[in-house]
Amino acid sequence: MQSTKLTALGRDARVNRFILTLLSIGFAALLAGLGAALWTQQRNTDSERWVAHTLEVQARIGAFASKAERMETARRGRLLSDDPAFNGLFDQALASAVADLDVLQKKTLDNATQAANIRVIRQLLTDYVVAERAERGRGRKAQIALRQDFFNDPVVVHIRQIRKAADAMADEERNLLRQREATQTQNLRTFNLVLAAICLLILAVASATILLVRRTLRELRASRLELSALNLDLERLVDSRTTELQRANAEIQRFAYIVSHDLRSPLVNVMGFTAELEAATKVIARSLDDPAQPGATTPSKEDVRRAVAEDLPEAIGFIRSSTQKMDRLINAILRLSREGRRTLAPEALDLNVVVRSIADSIQHRLMETGTALTIAPLPTVTSDRTAVEQILSNLMENALKYLQPGRPGEIHISGKAVRGRAIIEVTDNGRGIDPRDHERIFDLFRRSGVQDQPGEGIGLAHVRALAYRLGGVIEVVSELGQGATFRVNLPIEWKGAESNG
Repeated sequence: MQSTKLTALGRDARVNRFILTLLSIGFAALLAGLGAALWTQQRNTDSERWVAHTLEVQARIGAFASKAERMETARRGRLLSDDPAFNGLFDQALASAVADLDVLQKKTLDNATQAANIRVIRQLLTDYVVAERAERGRGRKAQIALRQDFFNDPVVVHIRQIRKAADAMADEERNLLRQREATQTQNLRTFNLVLAAICLLILAVASATILLVRRTLRELRASRLELSALNLDLERLVDSRTTELQRANAEIQRFAYIVSHDLRSPLVNVMGFTAELEAATKVIARSLDDPAQPGATTPSKEDVRRAVAEDLPEAIGFIRSSTQKMDRLINAILRLSREGRRTLAPEALDLNVVVRSIADSIQHRLMETGTALTIAPLPTVTSDRTAVEQILSNLMENALKYLQPGRPGEIHISGKAVRGRAIIEVTDNGRGIDPRDHERIFDLFRRSGVQDQPGEGIGLAHVRALAYRLGGVIEVVSELGQGATFRVNLPIEWKGAESNG
């Protein structure tokens, strides 16, 4: 009997080691996810830098082309008016164009194609300037002859070639921009695939560990019945083992839900105020030490009082608020995930009825805020009722939520059918959105402007996801302080994901 019990205990130890191995795999997967996120962030940073570089080069090419046109305009002005003042304008435009070309050369040293284009442009520009200088030295009769036959002006050939070379440079930069944007997209796709693989691995580890824990718990309960005659020390050992397994079970269950979003900010708060707790507990611990021991320093009563009455409650309060934020974000992810798995069913919808129903549900808030809501005639579409209601409800509620203080609220809903598409616009005169945030507001957990309204930043992300699932898009037109217009573009007749894919 005794050897059987000891064998069972040894089996429990092996199971525990296996569970710890699974936990280590889970931690390694989390670290791999973090590494993938950092790698993707670095790659995206590099890609964004190159995209910005390309855009800057494009702008400089446009500036050079504009200066070249100004040079030709000044030259023709001199020919038409015989006014020497145009020579000064020509020289100014030439100096500015050469400066732009110098900057372009520095910024494209790594591009052999652009370097060749710049050499061509420099030679063409030199030929053009030489021809223009020679033209200045000709007599009045020669210039009059040029005015009478602009179509055969030999100097214009140079400016045309300069335009062609500048267009070639612009085409090269557009190709580079497309390649770098494609690289950004590929980086994001790779990160998503790695993250999905890590999620599957963690779920597999969690499932296997939970099954092992449940089986081990059943074995431990059976062991307690069989070993009831053992002494109290052995009973405490079994209880301790059960507690450890339960703690491991709770830890694994948490791992299965954490990987969906970056929770770094609340975790930083938790770690910071844990240090505050540690500092406060050290003060309390020193107050309990024996002052007769060598090297012991007893803190003052004021220090101990502050640690107990101020530092500990403050740190605990901040830790509590951070964990509550993490819980809200995770719950929001789960809600969004459930909505994303819902099967959509198209049906005929009168958008006038849909919008009126939403307006009735927020009528009390309209009256409380003194907001005027107007609804223009809307088209009829075939789409998923719940998804369309969620899209329009979210946009109308946002318009009501973000009113401009001190300005009577106005919300206008309008729509039209254009070439098989339904365009629905929700316009307000509220706070408006900075143009720099027009894309950001559609990202998950991202918000714009002053954060004085409740919310987790998933509403517009959910709206865009629903619009995509319905075969449509959503965009915003807005300026700070000038209100906003959200424009939803949906197919008039959506037949389902397979038919519209």
